[in-house]
Amino acid sequence: MIEPTPAARHFIIGLPGMALDDSTRRLLDRGVSGVILFSRNVQSPEQVAELVRSVKAHAGRPVLVGVDQEGGRVARLREGFTPLPSMRELGRAGGVCKAKAVGAVLGRELRAVGINVAFAPVLDVDTNPANPVIGDRSLGAEPKLVAELGTAVARGIQSAGVAACGKHFPGHGDTSVDSHQALPRLTHDMQRLQSVELLPFRAAIADHIPAIMTSHIVFEALDPDRPATVSPAVIDGLLRQQMGFNGIVFTDCMQMRAIADAIGTTEAACQAVKAGVDLVLISHDHDLAHIAIDRLASARAGGELDDISLAASAKRIDVFSQDFANNMDNRSGLDVLNCDEHRLVVERLIDRNTGLTDPTESN
Repeated sequence: MIEPTPAARHFIIGLPGMALDDSTRRLLDRGVSGVILFSRNVQSPEQVAELVRSVKAHAGRPVLVGVDQEGGRVARLREGFTPLPSMRELGRAGGVCKAKAVGAVLGRELRAVGINVAFAPVLDVDTNPANPVIGDRSLGAEPKLVAELGTAVARGIQSAGVAACGKHFPGHGDTSVDSHQALPRLTHDMQRLQSVELLPFRAAIADHIPAIMTSHIVFEALDPDRPATVSPAVIDGLLRQQMGFNGIVFTDCMQMRAIADAIGTTEAACQAVKAGVDLVLISHDHDLAHIAIDRLASARAGGELDDISLAASAKRIDVFSQDFANNMDNRSGLDVLNCDEHRLVVERLIDRNTGLTDPTESN
């Protein structure tokens, strides 16, 4: 058996296929904190539930299992699951009650197959019609609307015992470059960032969202030299100290070209942890994951990383894993998937003449 490596706890990895494989087993044995699922890992609800069960059984400890399940065009789980509308549709329908109901559907269906982290909601404000990657993934162009409905979606997800993760901090809504393909830069001053991009994240933090995902974007007013993911000024300075966020910080995938081409995946992984990130996503290449773990271990041994900060991060990961990955059961079973109640939530959302009513909410 492979000896666990303490540095491995700072990583989330992808899986190559629809069943647990030896390569993933080796990384679980090294001590990675969890896995992220993609469409390549999904065939049916039964298969997903078995894959998740096998990952957890092999690890023999609380393991985080996450997925990008936003609704609309970004949904890894489709066949057999309730088709959820895009966030743009939800934003147009409006209403805190409706947003929370959609989040609850999402959370219950993830929990049914054993998934414990939803990489949702998107908290980016859709201020750039030419944005090639966000668009209808955003709740809208008004920061207050995104804040109000985004926090409601997060509450709904967490009502099912699943962790919500707001993304992409400090905000991906106004870019004209897709960070999957290249490194975007934003020149907005701090006044603009505070009033638009940061406002939904402040609301989510005030509402106790447990996790936030970073963006691979250079914000010149915050750090003109480094993408947010690897910037101490952005992660430790802004998010942790100024905004008071004490939860888990995930990176977006470190194999995206904004990071891989500009810095390199393994070096950037080390820089991200140094900046204050807790969990680094390496979603596709297990060889890179091993190299990144070794690089982080070497950096710690060589004194590049602060032991006190690393210990605080390890404690956050342990608490988060205990809260969301420990003893998670599937009490509802798969019968909850695409059930009449869940389909009705979506139907009522789309039909603005009916809908869930809440005398305190304003549409």
